[in-house]
Formats: sequence, structure tokens, C-alpha cells
Amino acid sequence: MAYLHHGNIKRGGDWIETRILSSGPRTNPWMSECGPRIMNEGDLMAFDTDLIGVYGYCVDISRTWLVGDTPATASQRQLFQVAHEHITVNMELLKPGLTFKELTFGGHQLDSKYRQLQYGVKCHGVGLCDEYPAIMYPEHWESAYDGVLEPGMALCVEAYIGEVGGKEGVKLENQVVITETGYELLTHYPFDERLLG
Repeated sequence: MAYLHHGNIKRGGDWIETRILSSGPRTNPWMSECGPRIMNEGDLMAFDTDLIGVYGYCVDISRTWLVGDTPATASQRQLFQVAHEHITVNMELLKPGLTFKELTFGGHQLDSKYRQLQYGVKCHGVGLCDEYPAIMYPEHWESAYDGVLEPGMALCVEAYIGEVGGKEGVKLENQVVITETGYELLTHYPFDERLLG
């Protein structure tokens, strides 16, 4: 985290909102702050940036990697592939005129075994911090609000995939901007191919 903070300040950024960097069993459930645990070969390491960068704009992306040179387990690949499919399918829906309700009920639907620990939102706005709108999951629609995606809106599309009592979990998140015809991907940091394959 210190390297991320140093790099952000060096480039003219401001501050880091959270310190969510965890490995192995601390990746499940999500939202464990940094701690003294030492990573081991074969662990998953998950990271969410949540920083206020250059010109005061929020940079909010998440990635999960496999630590070391040990091959990924079938379980690790499964979690990662579900998370990757979740954000990819949901991004493909994005276009101006799409309602929040359509995005809530459309797109990738998580298997019931992942729903109890799913992330709080499917997508959220991003600008000078995490902002409007918050696109909820279908089971939380009663506490949500409707609206329409418009060109120029910046969104984070994200997923946390883990099971209650599971050994590990995967967090992925991409930042996009809505265009006149669809969306532009702003996050170009690659995914760990060992977990995708």
C-alpha cells in the first residue's frame, strides 16, 4: 500500500480512501483491511485501489492475483472466472438510455451460493469520489432508485465472488465512462491469465 500511496502522490494525486489489500483466507469475506499476515505461495491476493488521484478524480479498480509460481487450483480458477464473467457481461449492457432498473435486473446473475457475500452493488458512479448512481442487485431493488445512464457518466463495474465458509474470494472491478454509443473502458491493467485459463 505504501508503494501505491507513493506513486499516487508522486503523480500529483491526493489520498487513499481505503486499504483493502488481503491474501489467502483474508480474501473471504471481502473488506478486510491490511494486516500482518504474510502471503504464501499459491494464495490469492486481492486489492481495491479506492484512491483520489490526479486532479482529484477517483481511481477505483480491483484485481486479484495468484501469488508465486504454483498453478491455480480449480476452485481459484472457478471463483475468478465467475467474477470476470460477471463484470464483462454487465459492462456489455452499458449504453446511454439504459435504466438503472434494467441494469439491476439484467446482465449476469450470480449463482445462489455467491449471493450472501456478493458485493454491495453491481456498479457505482465515480468522479471526485464514489458517487451517484448505485446500481443494486435485484434482491435489494426495494431500497434502490431508478434513473438513466447518460453520456459522460463514469461507473465502476465490480464483483466479489466467494462462498460463506469458503477458503478464498475474488474481487474484480473496472472503471468505464458512458459514451454516445456505449462505453469506453478506462481500466487497462490486465487480469491474471493463470486464473482466467
